[in-house]
Amino acid sequence: MPQHARPDVDLTARCACGVVSIAVKGPIHAMFMCSCEDCQRASGTGHATVALASPGDVTITGPTRSFARPANSGALLTRWFCPECGTPLYARSSRAPEALMLPVGLFGAKTTWYVPNQLIFARSHRDWDVMPEGLRMHSTYRNEGGH
Repeated sequence: MPQHARPDVDLTARCACGVVSIAVKGPIHAMFMCSCEDCQRASGTGHATVALASPGDVTITGPTRSFARPANSGALLTRWFCPECGTPLYARSSRAPEALMLPVGLFGAKTTWYVPNQLIFARSHRDWDVMPEGLRMHSTYRNEGGH
């Protein structure tokens, strides 16, 4: 699989019940995994797989609901989901309002472009959640400390 720092994508996906669709057309600005406890709760596993896209490159069709809460950084993190089936659709942080955080698993088999290059919030990573060998790990955010 070729590694592209910022792949251009043209993707569409639907929530589990089909009420909401999401389309992404444009560059992916970052690809990473996050092991913060909020992402663990939201994903139901040891980490979230995240791709960052510009809001102008993402189109949401259908009703959504959101839930906002303070993150460990002090930023406000808002997650949007389908109000019918609860499928996670995207998230946004007040720390980075120019980016939408897309859950990569939403796009199913159309994710060969996804190559994470780091794990953030490794301080709460669970040993049973196996990470790719050589993945850069940051204790919190990448600019706030490494291993």
